[in-house]
Amino acid sequence: MLLKQSAISLAADIKAKKISSRAVVEAHIAQIKCVNPRLNALIYDRFAQALREAEQADAVLAQTTDTSTLPLLFGVPCTIKDTFEFEGMPQAVGMVSRKDIYGQHDAYAVAALRKAGAIPLGVTNTPELAMWYETYNRVYGRTKNAYDRGRITGGSSGGEGAIVGSGASPFGLGSDVAGSIRMPAFFNGVFGHKASPLLIENQGHFPSAHGQTLNYLSSGPLCRQAEDLEPLV
Repeated sequence: MLLKQSAISLAADIKAKKISSRAVVEAHIAQIKCVNPRLNALIYDRFAQALREAEQADAVLAQTTDTSTLPLLFGVPCTIKDTFEFEGMPQAVGMVSRKDIYGQHDAYAVAALRKAGAIPLGVTNTPELAMWYETYNRVYGRTKNAYDRGRITGGSSGGEGAIVGSGASPFGLGSDVAGSIRMPAFFNGVFGHKASPLLIENQGHFPSAHGQTLNYLSSGPLCRQAEDLEPLV
């Protein structure tokens, strides 16, 4: 079932022409539309763009004889935490003063995922300034746990934890200082990994890190299957 496969498995099936990128993207968009009204995890979508990118991937695949040349995550959908600058997407990070700020470029980690062939479906909710244990803010409201809407989803990558935990995204890009990937992953029954400091460039992340904080702020994946952890880092 598409909503249970790992990102690596989905990419392999797309490259083997067992299924189209568009079909995979459509399945996850349908799941987002089903669960997100209850979870409030995805705060801004780019479904139309994602479908166009999936069609472009399928067109490239149709003309490719050696699929080993295709990137690792070719044609696979994903989601992005609101703390990362993403061209055309909001980067409010739960702050009223930033509610009209949209990305002009892609953050380093976002660009790396897109270069690897991933197709982002949209951006996910965070607590205000990505500072709290619970994902709630006065711009987008509260994100609820994927398994029990009466419980919290954790923070600050809580939107990612909920959307991946609900089967609506194979994996998402999160960030972590003191548990911001690990807690939402645990609370929502998925896998998460905080990369070693400075292994992944923090450029384009807000809040930014300076001085000793650089030893703590790290990007990393939240994913529904453990086999995705190593390749996504």
